[in-house]
Amino acid sequence: MKILKMSLLYIGIALSLLILGAFLYLQYNPQFGGSLSNAEKERFSASSQWSGEQFENAIETTMDIGVKQLPSLLVATFKGRAERAPKQKLPMAAFPSNVWETDTHRFKFIWFGHSVGFMQMEGLNLLIDPMFGSDASPVGPFRTTRYTDSTLSILDQLPRKIDAVFITHDHYDHLDYDSFMKLKGRVGKYCVPLGVKRHLLRWGLEDSLISEYDWWDSVQFPEVQAHFVPARHFSGRGVSDRAKSLWGGWTFTSQRHSIYWSGDGGYGPHFKEIGERFGPFDWAFLECGQYNPLWHAIHMYPEESVQAAKDVRAKTSIPIHWGAFTLALHQWKDPVERFAKEAKDQSVPFAMPRLGELMIKEPEQSNVFWWNEFQ
Repeated sequence: MKILKMSLLYIGIALSLLILGAFLYLQYNPQFGGSLSNAEKERFSASSQWSGEQFENAIETTMDIGVKQLPSLLVATFKGRAERAPKQKLPMAAFPSNVWETDTHRFKFIWFGHSVGFMQMEGLNLLIDPMFGSDASPVGPFRTTRYTDSTLSILDQLPRKIDAVFITHDHYDHLDYDSFMKLKGRVGKYCVPLGVKRHLLRWGLEDSLISEYDWWDSVQFPEVQAHFVPARHFSGRGVSDRAKSLWGGWTFTSQRHSIYWSGDGGYGPHFKEIGERFGPFDWAFLECGQYNPLWHAIHMYPEESVQAAKDVRAKTSIPIHWGAFTLALHQWKDPVERFAKEAKDQSVPFAMPRLGELMIKEPEQSNVFWWNEFQ
């Protein structure tokens, strides 16, 4: 009996320490970002997307993942991940500093994989969803490693001055703590959705540099106007902050250029509305990857991405949200292969830049399927 009591005591102590450790990890790990305050909830009440407790999509959006499906889904997600990724690391082109700094009023852009975009528009250096980190699961027991090595070092190659950083939502594969630490002191303005500011404040960024936006809000720069536009998705970085910040996409317009960046999200009527308000677009960067029937409402199939390109009236479309991480059960090439086939069938012009490739030409069709060089 004495041995049993001692064993129970040790088990109780171990469980208490485990719970305490989990609490401290959640409380003090900066990756989770900031906590939502009552004052912020009060401020969000001015948004038609805020229900009083969380942000909501414009149309019904649910995920078909229940308690019964979760165990088998987790096993499938981690068991075959290596087989769904490239068999070798994917190369990233070196940042072309000299070319970037010349003819600065010509539109240029670079896609760094997944949803990271850097563009120069009317002389402004604009960075979108700067997730240059090596891991898209930085707070879990399992890792989601990047297909390309040493991407954080790219931030050291970019121009010292970044005029603005734009965020679409606060998920780890879009809002990266390590990247923001390297950008600190170099960014003129942070443009983020409602509710995301608290994360950046916890990371030590200056309050005066951060502005939050609701759907259809605009921000004016010299010669460029940006709008935060709707998407069909969700948000959250911790166990209790699901949908406590907003999500969306961005448009960028000037007298000479028009750009659409979709952010993450399922297909919906918002694409046509965006096209009607701000289109046509010279370039549309459209989410295309990490989809599954269980979460189809929040991530488009590639064929829907092509339809979205038509809806927003894009002259040339580029599929993004692929080429960096394995976050779903499909093969890494599947998104762009399906996108390319559907786009050809629908006569939708598209381009497929390599990772890190500088694009400075006018919108036009591209048939260079570089991913076929890799297994």
